[in-house]
Amino acid sequence: MQRAYSPADTLIDHADRILRTLSGHAKTTGRANPSSAVNDVDLTADETKLSAQLMRVNHAGEVAAQALYQGQALTAKDKVIQEKLKQAAEEENDHLAWCKKRVNELGEQTSVFDPLWYAGSLTIGAIAGLAGDKWNLGFLAETERQVVNHIEQHLEKLPDNDEKTRAILEQMHIDENAHATTAIENGAAELPEPIKQGMKLVSKIMTKTSYWI
Repeated sequence: MQRAYSPADTLIDHADRILRTLSGHAKTTGRANPSSAVNDVDLTADETKLSAQLMRVNHAGEVAAQALYQGQALTAKDKVIQEKLKQAAEEENDHLAWCKKRVNELGEQTSVFDPLWYAGSLTIGAIAGLAGDKWNLGFLAETERQVVNHIEQHLEKLPDNDEKTRAILEQMHIDENAHATTAIENGAAELPEPIKQGMKLVSKIMTKTSYWI
């Protein structure tokens, strides 16, 4: 028999997810890191720096994605939607772990502003959930579309011989497309253009900042 969770249980679960995300110990699906099957190669100092900066941006994006999913799941009204959000969040945790590991392998650290990205995105996600499930899913679909676009840009900028980083980004690209498709198939509403542009502006600020710090 499935246990019925009280509001207190739900809050504790979300608090645990927050701490795990920010501490680098988020619960994953257990999938193998795509880069583990790729042979390492020597990169120049400039290539190493560029790859690390790009992956720091991707890691920051995954921190924000976690917060969005958790905020949306916290306020979503449909239990089925809540479960889909939680499942997608665990898949995003794979990305979080892969990005952090690769940033560290390249001799850099993740963004010092990760807690800020998390707090802001959690708030936005909760508001999206309160707006209703179709808008909640619409926000999710648009977020994933923008993430896919960022990944495609990073794949173009990435040093040609950095196949380990490329393997991670290519798998992330597949997963993010799948999450957007799932949201649309479950009734996502198309967001108004001003909201899309606002999301792009916030994303640009986060991207520019985490690229350097």
